[in-house]
Amino acid sequence: MAGTQENLLNDLVAVVAKEGASDLHLAEGRPPFIRVSGFLIPLVKIQPLTKEDMEAFLSILLKPNNRQEFEEEKDTNFAWSHGSKLRFRCNAFVSLGKVGIAMRLIPNVIRTFQELKLPPSLEMFCRKQQGFFLVVGPVGVGKSTTLATMIESINKERLEHVITIEDPVEFIFEPKKSIIDQREVKLDTPDFHKALEGVFRQDADILMIGEMRDPETISTAVTAAETGHLVFSTLHTNTAAQTIDRIIDSFPSESQAQIRLQLSSSLLGIFSQRLIPRISGGLVPAYELLVNNNAVSNLIREKRTHEIDTVIETGSEEGMIDLNRSLAELVRTGEITAENAFRFSQNPKTLERML
Repeated sequence: MAGTQENLLNDLVAVVAKEGASDLHLAEGRPPFIRVSGFLIPLVKIQPLTKEDMEAFLSILLKPNNRQEFEEEKDTNFAWSHGSKLRFRCNAFVSLGKVGIAMRLIPNVIRTFQELKLPPSLEMFCRKQQGFFLVVGPVGVGKSTTLATMIESINKERLEHVITIEDPVEFIFEPKKSIIDQREVKLDTPDFHKALEGVFRQDADILMIGEMRDPETISTAVTAAETGHLVFSTLHTNTAAQTIDRIIDSFPSESQAQIRLQLSSSLLGIFSQRLIPRISGGLVPAYELLVNNNAVSNLIREKRTHEIDTVIETGSEEGMIDLNRSLAELVRTGEITAENAFRFSQNPKTLERML
């Protein structure tokens, strides 16, 4: 019977690849779903999955350490490779007593800034010697893909020691000019914080932290940026200003002045992105870019982060990119509809004046 379910999983993975899907969703009691260009599609020709199907999938997908975590925590993150071509970032969880598995396809080729339609100015941050750079946005907008492109740009151009700390490891880098060590949380290191402490003894130049999950990790990452490292990471926030507030608010009140000071001097920039449905099919990114200059640094120190949006709107000459301008440009070039631009805008009244 397990062989049948392995064949079914192989067939489903083949559908993901053939249809250009980004995600595969499996759960007991319903047919599999795939996500294509942002839209969920049920695979109605396949029977609803049974408890036995889901148990078999877990046996195929989970390593022993993930199986143990799943049994204890009812939730586990892991990566799974199907042959040499397809790799997935996955999460297994329990919902109302039933097993669910979400699988995100990781592209096997790391694409360039041009191919992803990302601004060339991101390359500027890949050439910095030290500092802290964040890629932010909701779940599923390509933050990991953007970070991978930035690390690959460094890999092609610079002789550096890069350490990534991820849960799980997503893109696999082939060392070119750089040495790249990839550490998976729970497999290679107990947690993000422990791995980060280790980098100070591992002669690392550049760090890529999959996600800023707690104040300890954030504090160590900011300290690393202050002490000569170039640090990249992600956060689930919507805007640059909100990101700064989220970082500071994650600390107890007595520590916030210190983290404000550290962040104001070590932050390089914050890139916030969205993926918008394209008129011709597929998705296209819209984005905001904050570049930390003297004005931004002062606003962070003086608790005036609410003024950062204005600085971004007026800072195009310094490389800043305003999300509304990015959306308006996509409408003007016929990439997206005005309706979708308004749907993704943080300030629709301002966008209305631009269109």
